[in-house]
Amino acid sequence: MDVRKVVIPVAGWGTRSLPATKNIPKEMLPIFKKPVVQYVVEEAQSSGINTVVLVTSQNKTIIEDHFDHNLTLENLLERKGKTELLKEIRDVANMVEIISVRQKIQLGLGHAVLCAREVCKNEPFAVMVGDDLMFGMVPGIKQLLDVANAENMAVVGVIEVPENKVDRYGIIEGEEFRPGVFRVRNLVEKPALGTAPSRLAIVGRYVLTPDIFDYLEKLEPGVGGELQLTDALQGLAAKNRLLAVKLRGQRFDAGDWVEYLTANIYFALHDEDLHDDLVRRIHELVPCKGN
Repeated sequence: MDVRKVVIPVAGWGTRSLPATKNIPKEMLPIFKKPVVQYVVEEAQSSGINTVVLVTSQNKTIIEDHFDHNLTLENLLERKGKTELLKEIRDVANMVEIISVRQKIQLGLGHAVLCAREVCKNEPFAVMVGDDLMFGMVPGIKQLLDVANAENMAVVGVIEVPENKVDRYGIIEGEEFRPGVFRVRNLVEKPALGTAPSRLAIVGRYVLTPDIFDYLEKLEPGVGGELQLTDALQGLAAKNRLLAVKLRGQRFDAGDWVEYLTANIYFALHDEDLHDDLVRRIHELVPCKGN
């Protein structure tokens, strides 16, 4: 399982984040000092993956530009002697190799992954959803890579969600065979409340084997009329070739306004220069009960 590429689908419309995403891709919305997608790419890089395959659309070229050099800005910063900022933006440009493929029609996550077939070819690869953020001692995708390498099979990342939110996710059914690792027997995309086989929800981290493309090619439209990656994963589960890892760490769904704003506060609180003033302002806005 020598995983060298990660597919990051970024072609969606970002309707959950409107009107902010009317002209700005949701993946480029800032969380503290960086756009959402940069955190995702940094997670991949810190896990040893240095080739990023962006599945884009015609309105998303700004994402590719973010990981390129901006020579005008770099020259300006150099003239002004802003060496720390200059290094920071050059580091972003040199972070990873970027390969872009077009998803000309947005037909779902399964279709987006299928668009990357010619780039991934016969290699195992990772998939990281561009608005799902994971932070912890061990990067989210690294937790999956470790299990994929040990067991030599595809792995999905899951978290436990409340019963009243299972209809927002792909849900797995399986048996835990060692702490936090499950053999997946069945998957259901966005089950109706009260029908889910568990509360273990797939959250935008996958390590896949190239045979997933054969299942993706045969897919019929599923929930929402889209080609669902969850449905293709069912083929691997039926052959006992799919595992799930219960992810450790903080997870933020940047497409959810509460989660997005919480992520901004989370990172700002970790900045020593901002921490005290931010806490003070939060207390002023949200006074303690009894005061």
